[in-house]
Order: sequence, then C-alpha cells, then structure tokens
Amino acid sequence: MAYWLLKSESEAWSWDQQKKKGDKGEPWSGVRNYQAANNMKAMTVGDRGFFYHSGEERSIVGIVEVIGGYRPDPTDESRRFGMVLVKAVRDLPKPVTLAEIKATPKLKDMALVRASRLSVQPVQPEEWKLVCAMSGLK
Repeated sequence: MAYWLLKSESEAWSWDQQKKKGDKGEPWSGVRNYQAANNMKAMTVGDRGFFYHSGEERSIVGIVEVIGGYRPDPTDESRRFGMVLVKAVRDLPKPVTLAEIKATPKLKDMALVRASRLSVQPVQPEEWKLVCAMSGLK
C-alpha cells in the first residue's frame, strides 16, 4: 500500500462533502498538473491518502482510500488528464496543521513542506505514521 496527500480548498470540495458520498466515493477530478497526474497514475485501489484542506485552514483533516484506479477525467476537454475515485475512511481525531508539520524536524522532507503547491503528492510510510500519531491516531 502506498500513501498520498490530496489537497482541496474547503470552499471547492470539503471533507464534509467527501464524507457524505459514503462508500460510493467521489472522483478526484480537475487536476491539471502533470506531476500531480503522474502521482494519481501511480495510485492503486486500496492506497490511503490524507485529505488536506488548503486555503486558509491548511490542515490534514481526514483519511481517504482509493477505490477506483486512474481513468479519463470527463471534466478535461483536452483529454490529457485523468482522475481516481476516493472514499472517506475516517476523520482525524485532531486536524494536523501545516504549521505543526513544518515545526516537526522529522517531516522537513515531506512533499507538503518541499512542494506545497502540488495538489496530489506522495507521503512516505514514516511520514504517514508520524502525522497519524500527531493527530491522535494509533
């Protein structure tokens, strides 16, 4: 299993909206960055991801699971980009803010710190465990 971080502005698509989709999940569409698209191409069913609210909130608030692999994105008229399907798995007991992540030396190389604008990014297993612990998950 691989780990990821998926970013969304809460005004565009929020964690609460994602949770309301239940087990059928929701397409993670609208990505128009080649590096982010390549990250989605690398995703497989069963991978987990952090759901990150960008914008003013800047925090990881939940965990999603990839339930459908990479496929064409019907919102892309150019037909160059694709999407994956994700479902909400659980809330984090305590959101983990970008400020907390940046203040944690063991997370200094996390993609969220180094390439903060990238909307879909990999998370290393050690980073996943540490962020989960910071949120109060065992």
